[in-house]
Amino acid sequence: MAAHALKRQFIRDAEGNPVGVILPLEEFALVEETLKQLLLVPSTAGKLAQIEKAVNDDLFMADLCETMNAFEQVDAQWSEPD
Repeated sequence: MAAHALKRQFIRDAEGNPVGVILPLEEFALVEETLKQLLLVPSTAGKLAQIEKAVNDDLFMADLCETMNAFEQVDAQWSEPD
């Protein structure tokens, strides 16, 4: 039986856009540690620290205000059914 070399395979959505990739184990090993660091889930204490820092993040606060304003307008238009 002939050996088959596994090659990188791209996963595509319905429109043909690449959305994922299947890697041979040798290639995965090269990026595994980086992926683990990027995908690390912060502890509860880490999440709380991020929340505490958010108030000083201008982009976060601008996004929060924009979202709250949008909800305020929608809430003002919404009414209970009779």
